[in-house]
Amino acid sequence: MSFVETEERRALRAAVAELGAEYGSSYYVEKARSGGKTDELWAAAGRLGYLGVNVPEEYGGGGGGIGDLAAVCEELAAAGCPLLLMVVSPAICATIIGRSGTDDQRKHWLPRFADGSVKMAFAITEPDAGSNSHRITTTARRDGDGWVLNGQKTFISGVDESDAVLFVSRTQDQKGNLRPSLFIVPTGTPGFTHTPIDMEIVSPEKQFVCHLDDVRLPYDALVGDEDGGLLQLFAGLNPERIMAAAMGAGIGRLALGKATAYARDRQVFRTPIGAHQGLAHPLAAAKIELELARLMGQKAAWLYDAGDDTGAGEAANMAKYATAEAAIHCVDQAIQTHGGNGLTTEYGVGMLAGVVRLMRIAPVSREMILNFVAQHSLGLPKSY
Repeated sequence: MSFVETEERRALRAAVAELGAEYGSSYYVEKARSGGKTDELWAAAGRLGYLGVNVPEEYGGGGGGIGDLAAVCEELAAAGCPLLLMVVSPAICATIIGRSGTDDQRKHWLPRFADGSVKMAFAITEPDAGSNSHRITTTARRDGDGWVLNGQKTFISGVDESDAVLFVSRTQDQKGNLRPSLFIVPTGTPGFTHTPIDMEIVSPEKQFVCHLDDVRLPYDALVGDEDGGLLQLFAGLNPERIMAAAMGAGIGRLALGKATAYARDRQVFRTPIGAHQGLAHPLAAAKIELELARLMGQKAAWLYDAGDDTGAGEAANMAKYATAEAAIHCVDQAIQTHGGNGLTTEYGVGMLAGVVRLMRIAPVSREMILNFVAQHSLGLPKSY
């Protein structure tokens, strides 16, 4: 592993940053506040091949890894356009289908992930299960040559702009620990409904409760094995954490960029406020924390792309934890640096607070990450 990115990765970052600058924070916030979607940016990123950098070349993608997709996600976030569905559609869903899907599923879905012409949401969280995915109650039963699904999911991102949802369920005869079965459910399927959840976060991507009421699917809606176990699920969850870390890093960079630009120009006591250590040192500390977190994210991506799922799992969880903390620090200090202006719409800093605060909760809470590290990295007894 090199601590210096390849020339190709740096070129990818520069190109994506240029695209992001064409849209920027004003575009993103306007879409979020008006109830619109970032369709134009998504389409442009897909057309330029940025959404499919991790899809194999034989399916029209760039043939890269999750590290390349994470770079795209980070640069768009740093430009003011943190696209949440990038964490879900090309990272989780495309990865799971690429690894575990049938030949027909890969041929049908992967080219469309690659060019951005399809979006797919991911549904695992349930109201009564919380962080304990072993308690999920969404079930699938065989019915002739197909399946019937019943259940409920909550806090599912972007269902209203997705073509399908990848549902995590258990087959009806499963007992004990979860051995997940994964199903692709088109959003127009009879019996599948979704209800929006009112949120305080400023984001174009909305959250939903999903209901499955006797949803009938063909047999080939199943991804992977009927009793495939956790490995095919974790094939998508490690990229989810890596991508969440990349998005957090981008938002942290955005906040620090706004703060340092303001601190260089704003004068109150004859000199720029950035000359005062009371502001300069906290910004410097936030920068250090952010760069350390980014390194762990790059390590996680490198391990995952090298095929070390176990090592990537540890690093991805650590990266997600570290980046959430660093991004929160960056945004908080950016608000403080701006003073009252930090909470105005004009400067676009205050609205970042809710976005980064969410990172301590989702896609996996900081407490569950600490449980993971305590048990698997430190060898301590399981606490839950």
